Amino acid sequence: MIVRPVRSSDLPALIELARSTGTTGLTTLPANEERLEHRVGWAEKSFRGEAERADTDYLFVLENDEGLVVGISAIAGAVGLREPWYNYRVGLTVSASQELKIYREIPTLFLANDLTGNSELCSLFLRHDYRSGLNGRLLSRARMLFIAEFPELFGQKIMAEMRGMSDAQGRSPFWESLGRHFFKMEFSQADYLTGVGNKSFIAELMPRFPLYTCFLSEAARSVIGRVHADTEPALAMLKQEGFTYQGYVDIFDAGPAIECDTARIRAVRDSQTLVLAIGTPGEDATPFIIHNRKRDDCRITAAPARLAAGTLVVDPLTAKRLRMGAGDNVRAVPLSAAREGQ
Repeated sequence: MIVRPVRSSDLPALIELARSTGTTGLTTLPANEERLEHRVGWAEKSFRGEAERADTDYLFVLENDEGLVVGISAIAGAVGLREPWYNYRVGLTVSASQELKIYREIPTLFLANDLTGNSELCSLFLRHDYRSGLNGRLLSRARMLFIAEFPELFGQKIMAEMRGMSDAQGRSPFWESLGRHFFKMEFSQADYLTGVGNKSFIAELMPRFPLYTCFLSEAARSVIGRVHADTEPALAMLKQEGFTYQGYVDIFDAGPAIECDTARIRAVRDSQTLVLAIGTPGEDATPFIIHNRKRDDCRITAAPARLAAGTLVVDPLTAKRLRMGAGDNVRAVPLSAAREGQ
């Protein structure tokens, strides 16, 4: 399996992937051919270095050895520099009366643009029949190795918005208790509109004053900062890389936004440049993520490898996937954090 930059020829495969995500769950990959074609075009410009950071969109695909595209992931260079980027900041209001002996701590939601300018990990999706082995970890962590190689392209902090709680029919308790009263539309429709770039209605319709969560339904309060069951593996993986929840949630489904200083991301911090050697890694080889250190011709894979005196020993198939030979320089990092296990 190889992670590489998207190409215009991948558009039919992307449309098929977008349709397979269902009506909710992947806001940044709507099943809209015109929108996807536009996004692929910007991604190609981004990899060629022809876009400003405010517009860069590094969209990757996961491709098997037969050339079939089975997954996608992306990095946005900076959020909120061209159009507003909204989150709720979870806060606390304290009310007290000594005379009545009442003390209340009431959680509140503040509409905020605090995450503006950060880079974002986004658009992660892998076909169900490929959710095994190293595929999911490669697809997610390949982005971090790209960031490690080209840190100047990204912000000092990386964030990721995680999918919030919804039921089997795609209904969000948080949306039903809050958003529906202001937007008068289904959650899936509002989510789709933000995905195709129509975000102005948020500022036009959402209240600016703090919202007291005690006015929300119990079901809505219970999902603030929680992720959908399908997103729990992705959240656990990012936590292993150093990402943490700092009190920001999505304004539609209240899913958490997690973040990490770019230099402190495990795959960024621990990656190193090595000389590629081709041979037999051996039975004690450790799975590594390996990047060919190129930008618009980027190729990243995961494979067993062995460190030996400043070289990274891989088998011939891995070198072929990277399109590299013995003596070439690569960037590599162990696929998983030590405490995560293999």
